[in-house]
Amino acid sequence: MPVAKRDYYEVLGVDRSASADAIKQAFRRLAMKHHPDRNPDNKKEAEERFKEISEAYEVLSDPQKRSAYDQHGHSGVEGAFRHGNFSWEDFHHFEDISDLFGGLEDLLSSFGLGEMFGGRGRGQRSGLSGADLEYLLEIELADVLSGKEIPLTFQRHEICDACRGSGGKGGTGRVSCPECKGQGQVRIQQGFFMMAATCRRCGGEGSAVKEACPACRGEGRRSGERHLTVKVPPGIDSGMRLKLNGEGEAGVRGGEKGDLYVLIRVKSHPFFVREGANLACDLPISMVQAALGAEVQVPTLTGTVTMKIPAGTQPGDIFRLRGKGLSSLRGGGKGDQLVRVAVEIPAPLAAAQRHALEQFSKLSDNGVFPRIQKFWDQAKRWVKQ
Repeated sequence: MPVAKRDYYEVLGVDRSASADAIKQAFRRLAMKHHPDRNPDNKKEAEERFKEISEAYEVLSDPQKRSAYDQHGHSGVEGAFRHGNFSWEDFHHFEDISDLFGGLEDLLSSFGLGEMFGGRGRGQRSGLSGADLEYLLEIELADVLSGKEIPLTFQRHEICDACRGSGGKGGTGRVSCPECKGQGQVRIQQGFFMMAATCRRCGGEGSAVKEACPACRGEGRRSGERHLTVKVPPGIDSGMRLKLNGEGEAGVRGGEKGDLYVLIRVKSHPFFVREGANLACDLPISMVQAALGAEVQVPTLTGTVTMKIPAGTQPGDIFRLRGKGLSSLRGGGKGDQLVRVAVEIPAPLAAAQRHALEQFSKLSDNGVFPRIQKFWDQAKRWVKQ
């Protein structure tokens, strides 16, 4: 005698007036609890419970099926199932529990099903898409200033010239795939699941080449060298990537090409340090130039410019050269160049130079050394005499 089915609302533990969100939350909670992989010591019973929960959700999550069930009970939804009773071919809501088990692929893999969704239908000869490629491009700091077109050369799979990407020897045609009998899909049963998967032999095309192209061995592509030019925009920085659509690997048997990602690395500069759109550098000057003031030459990425050093300049003082930095990637003009002064003390000294400095020292008092005076005024408050 067949076992009577339980009420679907009772199975999910919800009221008959429960909202769609409440039904979904109940299903997810119970699916997590009764998933067979979470019950290894009682797997068979868990499988039956998991199937019962899924059947209830399949009906109550669909407004039409739910309405038929509310009016006529279990007999009202028998026609909604392919074989009169629920089977996994009738279940359409794996995405509602996929994130509970690490994603849809992981969920299906836990049942040994691999790729269940996204399979190609019969006769869709799209092949397998080519892989994306990454190219590391090192550029000079000067290239960041105004941008540059740079030639690239790299290896990738190109479409086979002999078979034009079909993978078949010229004139041999195609035959129905013996694995899936031309359906492009095969049925896989694992435990209590019965689902359709893309045929691995023909990739979902439903047909295969009668005789493989000898040049590419049936792949429809061959390794080759690619030459192209990439335009590096002004203001680009290390770690950024440029995407070139369709410049990756050619697909298998006419599949779409992948993309090429050009990873940028800006070489370090012996003089400048980058700070966003600004450039920073140290400029050594003599103590006489710092004391008396002077006009000095400062190198920039576009040439040497003259900068005025005011009298009394101190070590570490920073001067700004407007517009002498880098271009901004988002536009809006250029950054500045920040020049930090490094005062150099002369050494060794000739006798005459030493004598002159000794005379200067005798003529000096703390008034010409305000930082020294300030330091000792503050120190007297905190340092025991």
